[in-house]
Amino acid sequence: MGDIRRRGAVVLGLTGLIAPLTLVLGTAPAQAASCTTTAGPYQKQVEKFLGRPVDGKQSTTDCKAIRAFQNKHGITPNIGYAGPVTWGVMDLMNKQKAVGNKPNKAGTCPTNKGRIACVNLTLQISWIQDGSKLVYGPVPVRTGRNGYETRTGLKKIYWRHIDHVSSIYNVPMPYSQFFDGGQAFHSVGLSMWNPPGSHGCVNMTTTTAKKYWSLLKNGDDVFVYGRKPGT
Repeated sequence: MGDIRRRGAVVLGLTGLIAPLTLVLGTAPAQAASCTTTAGPYQKQVEKFLGRPVDGKQSTTDCKAIRAFQNKHGITPNIGYAGPVTWGVMDLMNKQKAVGNKPNKAGTCPTNKGRIACVNLTLQISWIQDGSKLVYGPVPVRTGRNGYETRTGLKKIYWRHIDHVSSIYNVPMPYSQFFDGGQAFHSVGLSMWNPPGSHGCVNMTTTTAKKYWSLLKNGDDVFVYGRKPGT
């Protein structure tokens, strides 16, 4: 999300995961809506995720718990329905947590580049490694939605702007580190699981974006791979 401003010439272009999963990463304003009494197709899975009695039946307490989760992560409609979007977010969280401290277990992100920031679009996680040594992460991130996909491949950070503002979307992009055209790492005030995703940038919490800012510099490699669910 965002673009590079003209600066004389045109520039082309858990520490553990478990801890980030427990953080409140920003909430979307709750919409006025009634709590549904209808059980969703993923009722049992959602109940299990939320620690509710797994009976496949929608109760008032179930609905309130589901709505709280939906409001926390900006999922709409937020009527407490255990549908595919809500379960998709929960399922992704489970998969992210299962990664533990071995995000590059398959060796997909290059280990012969020295310091490199890796982005796994499939699992929506990112981390920094130095050779085969994990330096930071993995942490959940929010990448490009359908039609605005974060582009894959090996790239390099070529411009950093700590107080960047997008001239396309007129939104702040703190701690921006650009690695492919207008696509950059930067912080946002949203949940990392807020659907459907960014306009191409790799969104991060403020804590993560600050850490990436301190660990990376111009010229460092970035490797993006996989495919975000729903794109």
